[in-house]
Amino acid sequence: MPGFDHNTYISPYTWRYGSSEMRAVFSENHKRKLLRRVWVALARAQARAGVVRDDQVKELEKHMDDIDIRRAEEIESLIHHDLMAEIRTYAEQCPDAGGIIHLGATSMDALDNADIIRFKEALEIIRSKLGDLIGRLVEKALQYKDVPTMAFTHIQPAEITTIGYRLAQTIQDLSDDMDDLERFIGNIRAKGFKGAVGTLASYTELLSGTGVKACEMEEWALDELGLKAFDASCQTYTRKQDLKMVEILSDIACSLHKFSLDFRILQTPPIGEFSEPFGKFQVGSSAMPFKRNPINSEKIDSLARLVSSSCQAAWQNASQTILERSLDDSANRRVFIPETFLALDEMLQTEIRIVSGMNIHESGTKRLMDGYSIFSATERLLMELGRRGADRQEMHEVIRRHSLEAWKYVQEGKDNPLKDMLTGDAEILGFLQAEEIEKLLDAAAYTGEAAERTVRVCQTATRPRTNRK
Repeated sequence: MPGFDHNTYISPYTWRYGSSEMRAVFSENHKRKLLRRVWVALARAQARAGVVRDDQVKELEKHMDDIDIRRAEEIESLIHHDLMAEIRTYAEQCPDAGGIIHLGATSMDALDNADIIRFKEALEIIRSKLGDLIGRLVEKALQYKDVPTMAFTHIQPAEITTIGYRLAQTIQDLSDDMDDLERFIGNIRAKGFKGAVGTLASYTELLSGTGVKACEMEEWALDELGLKAFDASCQTYTRKQDLKMVEILSDIACSLHKFSLDFRILQTPPIGEFSEPFGKFQVGSSAMPFKRNPINSEKIDSLARLVSSSCQAAWQNASQTILERSLDDSANRRVFIPETFLALDEMLQTEIRIVSGMNIHESGTKRLMDGYSIFSATERLLMELGRRGADRQEMHEVIRRHSLEAWKYVQEGKDNPLKDMLTGDAEILGFLQAEEIEKLLDAAAYTGEAAERTVRVCQTATRPRTNRK
């Protein structure tokens, strides 16, 4: 294999995005070790059935980790079949057992089973980091569950929420994603050992006269690998499983994209409620020295688009697996599946850093409340007027008229005059005292059940999955 450096194209996932542990899972070296693990498991099952010798299995076991990619590439350059090149490389290292490697198998008996082992490893990395992120968000949400802030609808100031309740929305989404992820991990299945078109015909022939059924041998080998298999597979396991897997990864990316986009909006100086951690020597812009750009949240949103695009390739693969199998999924699976995992891995570890060091500026929150919260409190005033016998529609029009007039002042950068307008309105004063109106216009406590709901979401998100209903 030629050396890779910065004089030729290398994937950003090779050195820029993703963790070393995720890169290792999808490394060529690890893939070939997993293939050998599959072949050894098959040989052990066949030895148990009496069709290969124990000493041959031991020789295979001895050389399981002796990966020689350079030799395999030399062979592949001649025969143009990557799996057979690895088999021949392995066979050269095992002179007594080389002839039994891959006995009765087709290429996908090895490749698909090795892939599922690899996917399970990668999914566990995602599960661990997703759990870590949820835990850190829960800490922040509980810390700020009672802190009121302006909520926005249509990207316009709306009513009052709390910082914790806003975070609870993301926690709830990610918690649902975790449920889907864990359900998938528990149900993921391999192809098994079923031969060229999935009928187990080759293994049935191999085991003829041994008293062992092909399905028994398959179960023995799968037990060695810690895998469950589909009852029916063709040359490959159904590619619908790949589609379901990347859809779940895309769902997680969607939740992260939403939170990161919101974070970017909340970091804008006119709002100024959140900000990413910013290093002492960090540069925000090559042209504007004062800039503190939310580059990590922007990176998450950028990578999320790539993760979402993987669903289309997976859908095409699943829908166009012609009859028992076609090879037109092979090249793209080498690309989009590892990159989907690596991109999401990078997104999660970046989000963990952001949440761990995020700044929540209560001064920014107070400024927003001072400027806009009175508008949302008008609903509270309207409810009380209704209780006092006022006509709801008439009072709505009175408050609407004053609110629109007050907006003109706010848009010009002047103090908000709405409180004075409402406490001095004769129609409203016909039902409430000025002091009562002023008290109702204090929106800080107008957060409903936000704090209680935040606690409920956090408790659900951190409860062991097995105890959920």
